Amino acid sequence: MSEAVYQLLVKNGYDHVVTSESPPTNGFIPDVLLVDITTLTQDLLAQHPEAKVLLIDTGIESDTLCTTLLSYRIHGILSPDTELNLFKKALKVVSEGQIWIENSSVKAVLHDRGIVSQRGAIGTISGREQEIIDCVCQGLSNKEIAVRLALSSHTVKAHLNRIFRKLNITNRSKLVTRTMHAL
Repeated sequence: MSEAVYQLLVKNGYDHVVTSESPPTNGFIPDVLLVDITTLTQDLLAQHPEAKVLLIDTGIESDTLCTTLLSYRIHGILSPDTELNLFKKALKVVSEGQIWIENSSVKAVLHDRGIVSQRGAIGTISGREQEIIDCVCQGLSNKEIAVRLALSSHTVKAHLNRIFRKLNITNRSKLVTRTMHAL
């Protein structure tokens, strides 16, 4: 899989792509580390303290995913079947310091395991608001959320304002952080 990702990135214009099989040249400092659960170690993170970490979810159990999110400084989660345009967007978003979590991962962590409702962290959020939170955690803009959920941009903005008030937060990054801490 490493070789396939390497070839995909190189063919799409990404410079300085390094795999675990081909160590970096002297002085190379990666912006993003693309890892799976088997290659993610504290040692790797210590070697690259400034790099953002993008985890490929290759079928990680919900409990392991929760533990991993809390134990490592993960900046994003991707499934291996992510389409190329979303993969590129995830790389861009993560390299800019934002969080990227695909909807399937958010659902696995928040809904399938019932973690949020068990802890009561986000109990007052409506179903539609939770859909919007899921989209924000994926890095979608208000316009993209509106298209996905068949809403107007104004309605998405109104929902976000209500969510922010309910959770006593002021912006999208705090929403993502709050959602992650609810795990």
